[in-house]
Amino acid sequence: MTLRDWVRVSARKVRHKGLEGLSDVLYDLYTGLWWLAWPIPRGTNVYEREWDVLVILDACRVDLLRSVADEYDFLGEIERMESVGSMSKEWMAKTFTDEYADEVANTAYLTSNVFSDRILSADRFETLEEVWREDWDEDADTVLPRSMTDRAIRIAREDDPDRLIVHYVQPHHPFLDLDERYDADPFGPALSDTAVDALRKGRIDFETFWDAYQDNLRNALDDVEILLSNVDADTVAITADHGDALGEWGIYDHPVGCLHPAVRTVPWTTTTATDQGTHDPAESGKAETGDEDGEGDEDGEGDEAVQDRLQALGYVG
Repeated sequence: MTLRDWVRVSARKVRHKGLEGLSDVLYDLYTGLWWLAWPIPRGTNVYEREWDVLVILDACRVDLLRSVADEYDFLGEIERMESVGSMSKEWMAKTFTDEYADEVANTAYLTSNVFSDRILSADRFETLEEVWREDWDEDADTVLPRSMTDRAIRIAREDDPDRLIVHYVQPHHPFLDLDERYDADPFGPALSDTAVDALRKGRIDFETFWDAYQDNLRNALDDVEILLSNVDADTVAITADHGDALGEWGIYDHPVGCLHPAVRTVPWTTTTATDQGTHDPAESGKAETGDEDGEGDEDGEGDEAVQDRLQALGYVG
């Protein structure tokens, strides 16, 4: 986002929300300062670890995954690892680098995260599947886990890539089950807030938020279980691109460059996978992204669709 864009958005917040909008702008200024930490080299690149299939659970804290681990047999010992980034676009930029160009070239990367439009180039990968372009669920304002699982199974069976990364958007908000837990709209009027914003402003309590956060993770893990029975891999690693701050250092969410362990520390656990043929993946849909093949364009409707989907995930620009 340019400075002009930030000023424009900030002015809208103040105009529509008054003092609450001003509070939002001050909070944005505070978290925006973490951008200064972007150049600091930190964390372990996933290509330094052994894996055939890598499952990314977007915005999954270590304690969150551990809190549901006993519900899933495939989740063994959950280690801690420092990520190379504190939000998805930073993780992408610092993972798929020239240093690992050979490994990236042998990787099929399936992502539900819209930042791929801003950060990645398809010619760097064996396959780059931006699943959010074709399988964005307009009702849920996100990519549902089953769309990711179906794509991953098809790619694994048809292309058999050396390495496969499956980047689920869950447990990152929007929380699929939050509306069922909350009687009224907790996200305020204009420029609607995310669930994390609602937590920061006291519109939902921590228990409600945490329960919905866990359920959103379960939505992904239920599909990971299907994935593990329908692809072949000696080593499947399950991790996250970053965590999520829930009030630590006065931070909520995961600003770029943030160094707090709640954001920079991610889980790491491994298992295996065997294709038992128990799931027949559905064909993907086609979302309207500005052109007929679903790829969008640099300007116009395609870019507007990207902006809308970034905003649905809590980002602007």
